[in-house]
Amino acid sequence: MPGPGLFEAVRQGVAGVGRLMATAPCTAFGGVVEGSGERVGQAVLYERVGFLAELSRELTSALVASRWDEASLEVLAAGVDEHGEKLPSKGWMALRRLGWAKAAAPAAGAYVSDRVRRAAEEYAARTLRLALHRRTLLAAVLATWPADPHRRTGAEWAALRALLPPGVSGAEIRNRTRQVRAYLAEHGKLPAGLYELEEPPEIAGQVLLAAMDRQQVTLQRMDAGLARLRVKLPLCPAPASGRDWAWHVLDLRLPATVGPEAVLHTPTLRPTAGGRIAVDLPHSRPLSAVPAAGHTVAVGFDWGINTLLTGTVGRLTGQAKAARVVTDGRPLLFDATAISAKLHRLRGHREHLAARRDHYRALADGLGAPHLAWDELLSKAAVLEVEHERVCARIRRLNQALAWSAARWAVDQTLALGASVIYLEDLATLEARGKRQGNARLSGQVRGSVVEAVRHLAAKAGIAVVTVPARGTSARCPGCLGPLGHHPAPDRLSERGWAWAHCPGCHLSLDRDQAAARRIVSRGLLAQAHTATERATGARTIRTTVEGTVTCVRRPRKTTRRLRRVRQQGAASPQSAGPKATPANPGPLRPGPPRTAGRRLPAVCPTCVRPPPPPPPGRSSVRRGMTPRHQQHSGRCQVMEYPPLTTGRSLLRRGWGGSPAEPVGGAAAPPGGPASTTCTPPRSTPSPRGSDPTMAAHGHAAPEKPELLRHTQSSRDAMRSASCATGRTI
Repeated sequence: MPGPGLFEAVRQGVAGVGRLMATAPCTAFGGVVEGSGERVGQAVLYERVGFLAELSRELTSALVASRWDEASLEVLAAGVDEHGEKLPSKGWMALRRLGWAKAAAPAAGAYVSDRVRRAAEEYAARTLRLALHRRTLLAAVLATWPADPHRRTGAEWAALRALLPPGVSGAEIRNRTRQVRAYLAEHGKLPAGLYELEEPPEIAGQVLLAAMDRQQVTLQRMDAGLARLRVKLPLCPAPASGRDWAWHVLDLRLPATVGPEAVLHTPTLRPTAGGRIAVDLPHSRPLSAVPAAGHTVAVGFDWGINTLLTGTVGRLTGQAKAARVVTDGRPLLFDATAISAKLHRLRGHREHLAARRDHYRALADGLGAPHLAWDELLSKAAVLEVEHERVCARIRRLNQALAWSAARWAVDQTLALGASVIYLEDLATLEARGKRQGNARLSGQVRGSVVEAVRHLAAKAGIAVVTVPARGTSARCPGCLGPLGHHPAPDRLSERGWAWAHCPGCHLSLDRDQAAARRIVSRGLLAQAHTATERATGARTIRTTVEGTVTCVRRPRKTTRRLRRVRQQGAASPQSAGPKATPANPGPLRPGPPRTAGRRLPAVCPTCVRPPPPPPPGRSSVRRGMTPRHQQHSGRCQVMEYPPLTTGRSLLRRGWGGSPAEPVGGAAAPPGGPASTTCTPPRSTPSPRGSDPTMAAHGHAAPEKPELLRHTQSSRDAMRSASCATGRTI
């Protein structure tokens, strides 16, 4: 899955408005020759783009090789010409001002336009300017070469830092020191400069169309997803005249990451080894500038091996010296265990293939051409080379997918938590040293790609990304700044490891990466006033370390409940407003939720017209307390048998659900006992008084929940009288 950009930079503009520069990868699958209307397939178009890329590569290589010396690099580093005027920012114009462009001459008999020469000169100027940084660093290392190249003293480090420009990391210094040490061991002397330490850089086969004008290339956006590129390509490897060049029209499908508001710029053509015509399309979009300081809520992420990113949210409270950082302790984990293990296996397989390939080549070189096994060994080496390239491509694709997935996850987590800044560890301090396998695996991961992807996606979302010093984040406790002890995880005590951190001072015990994430967000929030922004790339870095404790507090519940209530109200479907109810027209009753059969007594319906059955002998036909309204019943009434009245003390069990009440410990009710009529079927669950809509409509009150009582003969008569008034059945 290709990412939305290859190189990103946020360039600040006026009025606090910046522009996000990105490069979208596109592919040209064919074209049309503009003059004749001939359709050109991908194979023919790939061949013609290769002709142009090869011409540009030859001109650039000749120009770089002619100026790969100390005097030329010194002139280019000064930035002025022989008249003392400042060199232009465009590379091809600067080289022509210095008179260096004459070295880029095509082969005899080949016709190359001035626009193609501009592209080659621009590529050469960029290559030489990139070498100036390495030259400055190497000059400082050589001027302060230590007595022991393997270890510098404090004074030697101070002298070296004084000569270096700001922002140079310790990893760059160590890499240059190792390079000089290897040269010293091989030649017995220190190099005189970069030109002697390194060979001229290799030039790739690509064409910088941005250095050309409309006489060689044009770009037009047709709609939201299509752009049309017109470029003049050679029809043969060595064009002899202008008739060997022709205009080709290429339609480019824009990826979804290039929005309708994006401004397209002139692309770069690259014929790849797999037969694809890669078009690196730069585009820009306006963005509101994000302030570097003034943040109160931030998210800090720590790098890991299996858990690629471990983060936590921090909030800055207080002001000045009373400022402190609090966190709710929620861990944010991007678990890449499966993909990390697969990448580790692929890297081991790649190294194994490279070792076998080099072994076969060494054997073939030792045997020589006349030997019978010479050709066989070279064939095996060629097969291993193809397999090695295939594994390398597989690793690159997995790294790219992993980087953009982790970046998208980090930005989404930041947006969900309401943070305005992301703090990351400075990659320059995370170098693999000695025999540490963990740091070696970390260095082989895609941390640089993840940082670029996070900066790109965060700029679109209006979130700042700042790097902080990483040294000591896992060595100190975030709660008391005391030394941390590292132990195996509690769930893996039988395995060796240092995944868990414990503080003997404040007894803090948590995951080691989680503790480091708290320290990272604390360093970022407390030292945000020291944020430095690079003008060229827009990258922000904090190089001043400000230590502070992190307090773990509870999450605010009121805000959480309020937000949940708002979400529920927004998700609920609005109810249509019915006719307004009046005392004369109360309106229809709303249907209530379905109820199941319960243990409460049913209501007596006033519409019942069937008279009750005759009372048993010796009893009055009209019960005490029963009004004529309660004596009317409907034809849907059910008959319930009364148990005979027994003497003595017995606990009556309520006979809800249509079954006769049985006395606990008493005899069963004989048939033909007293009966009572009830209305609607009984229910299984009791409801509070007045909650039955049917009874409320007919003027009845819901019965209360009866209690278990011990009755005598006299109390039973009183209870029966009360039941007639309330509609209960005893």
